[in-house]
Amino acid sequence: MWRARQAAVACEVCQSLVKHSSGIQRNLPLQKLHLVSRSIYHSHHPALKLQRPQLRTSCQQFSSLTNLPLHKLKLSPIKYGYQPRRNFWPARLAARLLKLRYIILGSAVGGGYTAKKTFDEWKDMIPDLSDYKWIVPDFIWEIDEYIDLEKIRKTLPSSEDLAKLAPDLDKIAESLNLLKDFFTAGSPGETAFRATDHGSESDKHYKKGLLGELILLQQQIQEHEEEARRAAGQYSTSYAQQKRKVSDKEKIDQLQEELLHTQLKYQRILERLEKENKELRKLVLQKDDKGIHHRKLKKSLIDMYSEVLDVLSDYDASYNTQDHLPRVVVVGDQSAGKTSVLEMIAQARIFPRGSGEMMTRSPVKVTLSEGPHHVALFKDSSREFDLTKEEDLAALRHEIELRMRKNVKEGCTVSPETISLNVKGPGLQRMVLVDLPGVINTVTSGMAPDTKEMIFSISKAYMQNPNAIILCIQDGSVDAERSIVTDLVSQMDPHGRRTIFVLTKVDLAEKNVASPSRIQQIIEGKLFPMKALGYFAVVTGKGNSAESIEAIREYEEEFFQNSKLLKTSMLKAHQVTTRNLSLAVSDCFWKMVRESVEQQADSFKATRFNLETEWKNNYPRLRELDRNELFEKAKNEILDEVISLSQVTPKHWEEILQQSLWERVSTHVIENIYLPAAQTMNSGTFNTTVDIKLKQWTDKQLPNKAVEVAWETLQEEFSRFMTEPKGKEHDDIFDKLKEAVKEESVKRHKWNDFAEDSLRVIQHNALEDRSISDKQQWDAAIYFMEEALQARLKDTENAIENMIGPDWKKRWLYWKNRTQEQSVHNETKNELEKMLKCNEEHPAYLASDEITTVRKNLESRGVEVDPSLIKDTWHQVYRRHFLKTALNHCNLCRRGFYYYQRHFIDSELECNDVVLFWRIQRMLAITANTLRQQLTNTEVRRLEKNVKEVLEDFAEDGEKKIKLLTGKRVQLAEDLKKVREIQEKLDAFIEALHQEK
Repeated sequence: MWRARQAAVACEVCQSLVKHSSGIQRNLPLQKLHLVSRSIYHSHHPALKLQRPQLRTSCQQFSSLTNLPLHKLKLSPIKYGYQPRRNFWPARLAARLLKLRYIILGSAVGGGYTAKKTFDEWKDMIPDLSDYKWIVPDFIWEIDEYIDLEKIRKTLPSSEDLAKLAPDLDKIAESLNLLKDFFTAGSPGETAFRATDHGSESDKHYKKGLLGELILLQQQIQEHEEEARRAAGQYSTSYAQQKRKVSDKEKIDQLQEELLHTQLKYQRILERLEKENKELRKLVLQKDDKGIHHRKLKKSLIDMYSEVLDVLSDYDASYNTQDHLPRVVVVGDQSAGKTSVLEMIAQARIFPRGSGEMMTRSPVKVTLSEGPHHVALFKDSSREFDLTKEEDLAALRHEIELRMRKNVKEGCTVSPETISLNVKGPGLQRMVLVDLPGVINTVTSGMAPDTKEMIFSISKAYMQNPNAIILCIQDGSVDAERSIVTDLVSQMDPHGRRTIFVLTKVDLAEKNVASPSRIQQIIEGKLFPMKALGYFAVVTGKGNSAESIEAIREYEEEFFQNSKLLKTSMLKAHQVTTRNLSLAVSDCFWKMVRESVEQQADSFKATRFNLETEWKNNYPRLRELDRNELFEKAKNEILDEVISLSQVTPKHWEEILQQSLWERVSTHVIENIYLPAAQTMNSGTFNTTVDIKLKQWTDKQLPNKAVEVAWETLQEEFSRFMTEPKGKEHDDIFDKLKEAVKEESVKRHKWNDFAEDSLRVIQHNALEDRSISDKQQWDAAIYFMEEALQARLKDTENAIENMIGPDWKKRWLYWKNRTQEQSVHNETKNELEKMLKCNEEHPAYLASDEITTVRKNLESRGVEVDPSLIKDTWHQVYRRHFLKTALNHCNLCRRGFYYYQRHFIDSELECNDVVLFWRIQRMLAITANTLRQQLTNTEVRRLEKNVKEVLEDFAEDGEKKIKLLTGKRVQLAEDLKKVREIQEKLDAFIEALHQEK
């Protein structure tokens, strides 16, 4: 009984400690406890000491009861020997044994009181720590929000389950009660009577047997105590080890969750502060706009670096100078999520999107920098796109798409030309990224045949830069074996010293991949041949292009907060989210910049020295004018030459206009007006025919012909001024440019539409005038007529010579012969000349019988001719005969001015043809004067305006200038200018970098 009561008290104390202990409860295993319960059948045992493992939480309570020793209870040994009063020694032995329970009970009560007193003393000694709560992290006080203590308590075994596993101490107490009843069954008198009267050897043996059983029972109890103690020790050790393992794992999981929550908490705080900073910055800028406080904003470090890269992108490395400045090159398979990652870093949906379609058709350089407003602008444009407005975002995406399609040449799918875009905003990491077209495996319909090779070429050109940071994007939702870009990256950076691997669409990968450890192998770089400086896993949305950046970020944080990949330590906390990726890429970028920028500056200094030396040796007396400066010089020369047109004298204009106009209309005047009119029989019919034909000519053709002549004359004079050499000052490097400006200006110039109408009236009035006022005008008309007829006669003689071949002189002197056709023409000509000699006043056309006669005469001499050949030959023969006759008549009319004044009365001489040529000459003079006025007053100014417009257009067209201003001198000056500009910008950037450091 005393052992049962002691054990019961001890169990109640332990249960109270378990119920009131704070911290995280632990699971107690219910199997494989000690083996004592197999041999001892009682519920409590004082020797069973279960060691409680120390709690590994951050807030563990201590008590003095944990240090109290458990006293071992032993039965007093029984002394054997002779007893003079043997009738009472069994009763005394039983009474002593029964007194032991009171001693044990008293010891338990006293020990409990002492323990309570000691606990109170220790409690008073502990200082009050309530004033130091701020030292303890917030998550300690909020641990119950993250750890379900009630759930853990329910998983632990109850006290009843533990009691079943303990030794059955009730049966031991029952055996002791039976022993007590045995010694106290009879009265003292009966006992004495049995001891005196019936004391025999059998009684002695019986009593000795009982004592032996009692001793044996005591020994068994001691053995069971030792066995229970050993089993309890073994159980406590194994239990502590198991609980320690479970506790370490739970602690790691708990710390990871706490770290993630803390990171998200501080990220929200940072975003809130950034938002407040943005609002304050807006207020400051608004005050600046109102003139309250004006200051000059200094260029940021990343903007200075971006300008250096822009200049380098246009620089042609002809002198072994290569661009090795760092930038972040974003490469990946098509639709792997490159653009989405870049948008998450830029915090705006700035790129055009398409489902499965190639959208990135040329490299896009994005310069990220901090700023008060979230805006974007192109390098060659001053327009700012507000990235907080959906309208501006749509306009920006459309503009990027238009620029990409403009860069792509006809017959191609992608272009190596770079689009430069600056993005500023609060909280953006400063860096320069280049988004490249996605790597493809197969060329589909609609693509150029060399699209795949072109994309590989562009990617290699950017990645072969030894200081470029390669951001390798891999789609996590597809099989790793289908990746193309990893092989390309491993070729360009085999040691992975500048490569950052990014696994996108991890949410889809976690759902679709059967083995999560495969994702861990991808992150650790075990599934790819490439090596990387860092590995990251990100989520770029749910696949909906209408999602905002904020929604994607919240979805990403929520996913990783609940993801098994993070909870099972497959991924580290710093390897997830695009924010951590942005920070890591920015740090790597600036580290690479600081390590390589000074070396690049020294390289450009050496290049500048080489170029300057080459210029001094080849062009010692010329200034170093680059292409733009040469264009400005040529522009001034061209404008000066256009102004020179206004310095041309009116006499010169009229002379060249009159001469050009007569060359244009002389054929029509002689063939269509003079020759038909000269075939008439009298002067009246002649004048009537001339008037009709001149009226028709003036109404339909003459004004237009005059304007054409004037415009051609203006072009010729303009070209003469543009191309004539200027002596030693002439620079042939401008010849191609001047020619192109002249052609484009002439193409754009159009004569005034009202000029023809006014000119028609003037020409009609001039041709109506028939009065020759003096002999000088008459002689001038005769001279003009003679020149015209002689020029026409000369042309006719040349035509006949070509028709009949060389004459006998040329045949003998130059060894030339006639062809068969020329011989036929010669025979025909001779036959027709005979006919004209017989009738010098023959009309202009042959009759059919005359043609037959000529043909038969030729056939009689063995010459076969065709009637059409006879007509063609007659036309030239008669034309020569007529012109010779007209020239003779013109000589006769030199003295005919007197008869003209008398209207040819009483005279056989008629000089109406001289009057016709005077009318033509007067019309030409008046028309030339009118055109000269239009030229000097209107058209020269309009041409000058067109030239200025053409020069302005050429100045904005860089390709045009490169095409028109070429040569070694130009290229050398261009390289010198760019190298100097790069060096100056690099020096300024390095100085600013040192100041910031």
